[in-house]
Amino acid sequence: MSVYKTLNLQSITAQLNIATPSAESTIQSDWANQNGITLTVKRDDLLHPVISGNKWRKLKYALKAASKAKVQHIVSFGGGFSNHLHALGYCCHHLGIQLTAIVRGDYSLKPTPMLLDLMTWQTNIQYVDRKIYQQRSELDYLQSLQQQYPGASIIPEGGSQLLAVQGVSEIIDELNDTYDYIVAPVASGGTLAGLSSAIGKKKAFSNCQILGIGVLKGEGYLEQLVDDLLEVDSSQANWQINHDFHFGGYAKSTNELRQFCQVFYQQTTIPIEPVYSGKLFWGLRALLKAGYFPQNSRILALHTGGLQGAR
Repeated sequence: MSVYKTLNLQSITAQLNIATPSAESTIQSDWANQNGITLTVKRDDLLHPVISGNKWRKLKYALKAASKAKVQHIVSFGGGFSNHLHALGYCCHHLGIQLTAIVRGDYSLKPTPMLLDLMTWQTNIQYVDRKIYQQRSELDYLQSLQQQYPGASIIPEGGSQLLAVQGVSEIIDELNDTYDYIVAPVASGGTLAGLSSAIGKKKAFSNCQILGIGVLKGEGYLEQLVDDLLEVDSSQANWQINHDFHFGGYAKSTNELRQFCQVFYQQTTIPIEPVYSGKLFWGLRALLKAGYFPQNSRILALHTGGLQGAR
C-alpha cells in the first residue's frame, strides 16, 4: 500500500487482523477459588499473535494519528527482547511505515529472536549504550533524533503516552461484568493509567480498585510514570502498585517462576511467560493465599500478552 493513503482506525484494525474484543475466562484452580473469590482473565493475549495484548491497545491511536498525518517514519525505543518494538515493527511493516528502533545494548553479533524479526520487517536498528539510552526521554536527545529523522513520529519506550491511555481505557467498555479489582502487570505505566482513567468515568466501577504488579525494580519510579500520564495526584487515585514480585528486576526470573508458568498453562491452558504475565499470576496467587482480597471479591486479571518474550 502507499504510505500516503490515510487509514481510519477501522481500516488499520482490519488490515492488521486484530481480533477484538478479547474474551473473559474464569480460572478454575486450587488457589484461585478460595473464600468465594472469582478470578477472571481478560485474554488480551489473543488479540493478535504478534501485536499482542496491551501493545495493540497502546499503539492503535498512535498508528491512526501517524496515518492521518501521513507519517512515513516512526522512531521508538526498547531492549533486545522488547514486546513493544516487536509489535510496532510488525505494524509498521504491514502499514508501509519505516521504523527506526533505538535498542539498548549491542546485539549486532548475536541478535535476539525479536531483533531477527525486526530485520525481516526491514526495521532500521540503531544499537546504543546504556548512557545514551538513558536520555530517551530528554528533550535535547529527542530533538537530535528529530533532526536526524526529519518528519518522523517519536513513540516513547513501551508505547506509553496519552494516546496509549485512550487505547487501554477501552478495555473497560468491553467487559461483560463488573469487578472489585482489576490486576495488571506494570512496566511503563500506560496500562495502569488507561485502566484508572476509564474506571474513574464509569459509575458501575466506582468501587473498583486497580492493582498493578510491578515487573521491575521501580518503587516510586513506576508510580511517577502513571502519575505523569494521568496528570493527577496519586494520593487520590483508584490504583496502587505492589512491588513484591519483580524477582530481582525486569526480565529476571527463577527456575521456580518458570516452572510456575508451565504448571499454570497445564492447569488452565492459558500460556504465560516469566517477564510479565508470569509475575502477574505468581503475585495474584501469593496475595490470594495471604488473604489480601476480601471474601467474595470479583477479580479481573489482565493478560497483557507479550508471549514472544519467552523466546
